[in-house]
Amino acid sequence: MPAGNALRSRAPDTAPRVTNMELFFDLVYVFAVTQLSRFLFDHLTFRGALEGLILFAAVWWAWNYTAWATNWIDPESLPGAALMIVLMGISLVMSGAIPEAFAGRGIPFACSYVAIQVLRSGFLVWAFAPGDRMRRNYAQLLAWSCIAGAIWIVGAFMHGDTKLVLWLVAIVVDIGAPVHGFRLPFVGATPMEDWTLAGGHLAERCQLVVMIALGESVLRVGETFAEQHGSPSVDASFVVGFLVCAGLWGSYFLQFAERGAEAIAGAASDAARVGRSGYAYAHAMMVAGVIVVAVAIRLTIDNPDATSSLASALTMLGGPALFLAGLVLFKSAIGRGSLRAPMTAIGVLVVLGGVAAVGADLLIVMVCAMLVVGAMAVGAATAEH
Repeated sequence: MPAGNALRSRAPDTAPRVTNMELFFDLVYVFAVTQLSRFLFDHLTFRGALEGLILFAAVWWAWNYTAWATNWIDPESLPGAALMIVLMGISLVMSGAIPEAFAGRGIPFACSYVAIQVLRSGFLVWAFAPGDRMRRNYAQLLAWSCIAGAIWIVGAFMHGDTKLVLWLVAIVVDIGAPVHGFRLPFVGATPMEDWTLAGGHLAERCQLVVMIALGESVLRVGETFAEQHGSPSVDASFVVGFLVCAGLWGSYFLQFAERGAEAIAGAASDAARVGRSGYAYAHAMMVAGVIVVAVAIRLTIDNPDATSSLASALTMLGGPALFLAGLVLFKSAIGRGSLRAPMTAIGVLVVLGGVAAVGADLLIVMVCAMLVVGAMAVGAATAEH
């Protein structure tokens, strides 16, 4: 079969549609988000947060690069569908290893992650014709995936602090590679304008992954309430947790998701730059924030009358703050909307964390977070287009 049959036929100024195969692929990442949420809940310490951040970054980078790849790959062609199904299977192994990735299952986690990155980029090098600038782009991305992958795999065989440090270096290499344009000695960098991105497709993919993360928070609200209901404070925590989820949804989806899609679709040669900062990086922060909020909701409904510790206060206020920081970066990248409201909201959350959160009841802290994100959602709903 000719390699070109694996690529989409893209009409000018038309975003490729999101296919059923891509939606099927995303189901694996529903599981991954659940695993990350549980890992953080079980490791609510500074070290656990750092480990969770590394694991999240790997999961996000595996998903994000696949979302970009399907801008060019036709997921419903025979080779494209075969690739997506193989990536799904490997992603399941990676996701299943998350809870013990820093213990006894580091090797399957790291090897799966590296296999996803190398296989996908290698497939695109094969799919693009010789001389195509996208083939060169993906060849350089493949090289950097191999460099980072070597560090990931070496780290998998280590233990304790050595593994933590090596994996932290590996994720910095992974995340930093697009910033310098996958620069290699004697080859140079790949200019952003050489990435012929159809921005509308990427915007829709990222909107869907934010919805997946919010789904985990809603699931956590319902599941924890089903196990714990029966007291007024637990019932109140259920309501507050649900309203926090609704507030996060409204802060992004009521206006700015669509504005972002319009901005990147109209960016033409600048679409890849907007896609990198506004979607690859900003949406990573938003999704991470939602995962932290899911942990906060579980903590609150489990024991709403407990006194908050530094760890629980940081979780409850830090999750919304991280989400809003991603929203700030997103709005800055697309050049739409004032940054004043989300930055003010972050400032309020920081002040609350510094002067009031530690020592207060968990439910009270969560109510504070709800009021801040609720105000953001109301502001988004009433802002002028």
